[in-house]
Amino acid sequence: MLAKQDLEHVLIRTASLWEEARGKRFFITGGTGFFGCWLLESFAFANRELNLGAKATVLTRSPERFQEKASHLFADGAIELLRGDVRSFKYPEGTFEYVVHAATSSSGDLGSGLELFDTIVGGTRRVLEFAREHGATKLLFTSSGAVYGTQPPELEYVDEAYGCAPEIAPTPLGIYAEGKRAAELLCHLYSQSFALQCKIARCFAFVGPHLPLDAHFAIGNFIRDQLKGEPIVVGGDGTPYRSYMYASDLAVWLWTILFKGASCRPYNVGSEQVVSIAELAKTVSETLTPKTEVRVVGTPNPEVKPSRYVPSTARARQELGLRCDVQLDDAIRRTARWHRGIAAAN
Repeated sequence: MLAKQDLEHVLIRTASLWEEARGKRFFITGGTGFFGCWLLESFAFANRELNLGAKATVLTRSPERFQEKASHLFADGAIELLRGDVRSFKYPEGTFEYVVHAATSSSGDLGSGLELFDTIVGGTRRVLEFAREHGATKLLFTSSGAVYGTQPPELEYVDEAYGCAPEIAPTPLGIYAEGKRAAELLCHLYSQSFALQCKIARCFAFVGPHLPLDAHFAIGNFIRDQLKGEPIVVGGDGTPYRSYMYASDLAVWLWTILFKGASCRPYNVGSEQVVSIAELAKTVSETLTPKTEVRVVGTPNPEVKPSRYVPSTARARQELGLRCDVQLDDAIRRTARWHRGIAAAN
């Protein structure tokens, strides 16, 4: 279960948006993932606190895993689980006013390129068909900053109008990027052809409870090393620049884009607080255990400009009034505290 502090933060920032959802039904994919857990936790909290009488049906490949991971949500009478694969699930009956498609495998999740591409594109097509057939008026698609391709080192922040595209390459990242681009195109086509507002959130990098510590996320790996009392190891030269949004801010942004965002107008979702990977490792150490050793394996090449993966969030700030409330050091602290609590409970 998430900290009440985080859930209250999401509710305070979105309270005015939920009234239109009173008594309505949501269909949510990816309920056991990082995004899905935060969306479901914040939905359930808002539903109780505001007495909305809303319901959510959650698509999951394993209800058993969902129950093990989030028993309190499994027991919530407003949440119903539907077993199935996003590419072939059996449609539940009834009208669903809102659809949230967050079943978004990352580039490191699936070994087969065909399976990765089909999960993203075929899954999105299946969800869009479901939304069309079951009366949905608003659909949120969690896309990715990967759709921009490689951000030029001299481009400080990449915005939604950036016109470059990823090179078509049969690598996991290339397949993932092309899949997300194709899925966004499907959203545009369905929005043009049917009475369906498709909201697109291009998501960058995040930190928070439910983020795996043993996957390919640098910040999760660094927190893992610290929690184990081991040196924090940076596998590369530490020069790439990234930015990290805390998950309660992520939930605020995603709900706001669903309810208020313009249809088929992509919004970058992320932080503009830039940090190099080496600086990130040092920040994790200083925030949690200042005496933890930080090792950078590689040596920077002064002739090579550091890579960047940092969004411009001007559109979301100016059009939707969004902002990042949780700073990086506090985000790291909250994430570590949650993982310590999970470890202690087990």
